[in-house]
Amino acid sequence: MMIDIAARGGRTPARRAAYRLTIRQREWLTGYLFLAPWIVGFTVFVAGPTLASLALSLTRYDVLRPPVFIGLSNYLRAFGSDPQFWGSLLKTVYFALLMVPAAITAALGLALLLNRPSRGVAIFRSAYFMPHLVPIAAAAVIWLWILDPRYGPLNALLAWLGIDGPGWLTSTEWAIPGIAMIALWMAAGGNTMIIFLAALQGVPRELHEAARIDGAGAWHRFRHVTLPMISPALFFNLILAVIAALKVFTIPLVATGGGPAYATYFYALHVYKQGFEFFNMGYAAALAWILLVIVMTLTWIQFRLRRRWVHFEDEAG
Repeated sequence: MMIDIAARGGRTPARRAAYRLTIRQREWLTGYLFLAPWIVGFTVFVAGPTLASLALSLTRYDVLRPPVFIGLSNYLRAFGSDPQFWGSLLKTVYFALLMVPAAITAALGLALLLNRPSRGVAIFRSAYFMPHLVPIAAAAVIWLWILDPRYGPLNALLAWLGIDGPGWLTSTEWAIPGIAMIALWMAAGGNTMIIFLAALQGVPRELHEAARIDGAGAWHRFRHVTLPMISPALFFNLILAVIAALKVFTIPLVATGGGPAYATYFYALHVYKQGFEFFNMGYAAALAWILLVIVMTLTWIQFRLRRRWVHFEDEAG
């Protein structure tokens, strides 16, 4: 006697069809399987430590003893009683005001030059990108020699021109411009320039030819054709430049250590010293979260303002 499959709990053809994955579901499953290593890495090495730092920012923690919950005391200390908080933050803002416009302008200028068709242009592109491959610490050591007030070649060149060179990194007035000069040398020919160059190569030549026929000069073509077409790349580079300027750390750490007389004691350096020299890990975490809020606020403002000057092709209609 045959036993009914359904009575035994077996799956009928209709039920088996219900368990089959659709093509879209299989694509989603495959995609998540490929993303799984990144998701695990992000959770363990980024999201987890980030949330842990938020919890530590509410504690007094010196690594040697267990954390003690103190609420918002670390944040109140930062805004109220830390003598270096406002000074380091203002120095960082001053550095960003110097660095961001200079880096964007220099990178765009280099990209415009390297976008011109000429013989050996690939060699020039490689040469201008080379400084970006130099480790930041090594570049800072090299620039320490270049900016040396007595024996550096820069002041020797200025003296040959009849100009009395400043103390650069040894002067409180010129220390931040000196740091900005090193950072500009590293940033102008790096990824920022490459992104601008890629955007410039995507500008249709027909638009320039049409503007030239209408009598537009080089400046007007750049202003009314090139800039609107590369505005998404400009927006992207602007966001990255602001973030990089606000978290400047390696160059002042190696070149000046925050001196002279705290002239280059930037905010990220303050976070580092509180956490890894004074072992105020809870307070350092609070400082880091304050910087994160500042960066997110400035990024949000830039996204709010982008509709006024950023032009996307899909928004043309």
